[in-house]
Amino acid sequence: MRKLADTILKVGLIANAEKSDAPRVARQACKLVASAGREPLADAATAALARLNLPTHPDTRSLAAACDLLLVMGGDGTMLRVARELDGLDTPVLGINIGNLGFLTAVVASDLPRILRQVWQGEFLMDSRPLITGRIEAGNRSPVFRALNDLVINRSGASRMVELDVAVDHQPLTRYRCDGLIISSPTGSTAYSLSAGGAIVAPDAPVFMITPICPHTLSNRSVVIGLDKVLTVTVHSTRPSAILTADGQVSLNLGHDDRVHVRRSRRRLRLLYPSGTSFFETLRRKLHWSGGHV
Repeated sequence: MRKLADTILKVGLIANAEKSDAPRVARQACKLVASAGREPLADAATAALARLNLPTHPDTRSLAAACDLLLVMGGDGTMLRVARELDGLDTPVLGINIGNLGFLTAVVASDLPRILRQVWQGEFLMDSRPLITGRIEAGNRSPVFRALNDLVINRSGASRMVELDVAVDHQPLTRYRCDGLIISSPTGSTAYSLSAGGAIVAPDAPVFMITPICPHTLSNRSVVIGLDKVLTVTVHSTRPSAILTADGQVSLNLGHDDRVHVRRSRRRLRLLYPSGTSFFETLRRKLHWSGGHV
């Protein structure tokens, strides 16, 4: 990776303004990038937040197009937003955790000086994470949502369950009577799907997970299928209506007979990790697993 490290000349800074430590970490990152002979850039919001006198760009996508690496300071929610706003750009992203759990943010903020030295020396790994796409058939509307973690269909504020027919490559799977349904990418297995009882899946496993939320039928369990499949979810119930949410951040109301077609997107997110990073070590640390190794 040494040659690739030598091509990292411009580094973009994005910080979550809702995190109290974000201005300090952004200023520290700016100094570390500049002292390494690279040029720091920022989106306008980050520059204003941290009072950085830098070249700025109005949004994430234009910043990413102008730089060779993005440093994203926040939590997993910040990373999910950036993944959506990049919209398929190949600029690699290094997540700096100033949030809570942080499966996507690989670096603790206090470790930033050491980690950036590793990056400049080429001591890093590059991981390509697939996005998933939901195309909605809802009357005259046909919007497309993209997500890194998951697409979720929830009941809409009423106490009754929602009924959802699910097909895989046009073959009927089942009708779920439940509070909602999570369709997760491998990256999203440690997010909402895990909380709802879904399996933990390694991020390089090419699979979807279909996980019902509080299903009425106790035999309904999380189902794992190939990432090359196309899922079709049809809203069967007339009341209550349902809501489709992408990564918990953007949403759309659904009604009776509306359909959501879910497939692997051709777009991806490139994540940069320090050498020696392990998904399984991260699991043990983040989930506080203990005990001996066999």
